[in-house]
Amino acid sequence: MTFSIVGRCVNTGMFGVAITTSSICVGARCPHARAGVGAVATQNITDPSLGPRLLDKMESGLSAGDALSEILCNLENAEYRQLTLVDKHGGTAIHTGSNILGINAESEGINCFAAGNLLQNASIPAAMTRSFKELKDQHLAPRLLNSLQAGLNAGGEQGDVHSAALLVVDTQSYPLVDLRVDWEESDTLGKLREIWIDYEPQMHDYLTRALRPEDAPSYGVPGDL
Repeated sequence: MTFSIVGRCVNTGMFGVAITTSSICVGARCPHARAGVGAVATQNITDPSLGPRLLDKMESGLSAGDALSEILCNLENAEYRQLTLVDKHGGTAIHTGSNILGINAESEGINCFAAGNLLQNASIPAAMTRSFKELKDQHLAPRLLNSLQAGLNAGGEQGDVHSAALLVVDTQSYPLVDLRVDWEESDTLGKLREIWIDYEPQMHDYLTRALRPEDAPSYGVPGDL
């Protein structure tokens, strides 16, 4: 039903998540990242509150593994959750509950973790972490996106992919990249890639608008500066 990758860029310190699923609006529930802290994907039968809680634990100084252990200690319905984490040191952790749907698998890579459920085959997460390693010189956003594509090329999930999301944080309290396709009948990852291609040339302009509005470029729309 869902496959994803969480990752850290060792060169920039950015964190991010790329995720796709057959359900609607995956970007509203499952990817979480915080600048200087880490990234989390919450999936299978999702509890969106777990992302911020795990990030809070890591922000307090815990590693990904220790943060996950603390949350799991008193977590109701843990058997339905699939959680992946990466921390500011590149440490990773995963929890795959006993009631995860269908074929489920996971793969730990360097500064990344990929996992999925209701998959066509168990090799998909490994294809994603392999891609992440091979594309180490790319900006984190397309690197994650290409890793997600590698998972789809390896078989993807059982059923059609209908929504996808790409989330990257840098040094600000808000995301550098927060792109999503909430529902498409076909080629959902292709649509997300098109949005990234359109967004990338403007990405730093929007950052300039936030930090140095006097230097912000005009986009030539009514009412623009």
